[in-house]
Amino acid sequence: MMVRIYHNPRCSKSRQTLALIEEKGITPDVILYLDTPPSPQELAELIEMLGMQPEDILRKKEAREEGIADLRGQELIEALCAHPRALERPIVVNGHKAVLGRPPENVLDIL
Repeated sequence: MMVRIYHNPRCSKSRQTLALIEEKGITPDVILYLDTPPSPQELAELIEMLGMQPEDILRKKEAREEGIADLRGQELIEALCAHPRALERPIVVNGHKAVLGRPPENVLDIL
């Protein structure tokens, strides 16, 4: 199975998570989500795999700055796709399982 990481190279947790995956001998598909944000459908699927709600993957400060902090449900999913810097990172996917790499060691559960 292919491991994917929704990665922001400027984020230390994202870099640490990517390094941890690579230390396990895995070369993941790296998605620079700020350059190529997920579609609303893709993000909804990620949220379902995470077992979370859209509000759970929201970076609060960035969401306030983008004016999307008060949105919920599908509206928030669409807003996160339009403003991906407000999306919590990194998200790692392996098959039908996904985790947030906060802390980076969370990814060990799905590798």
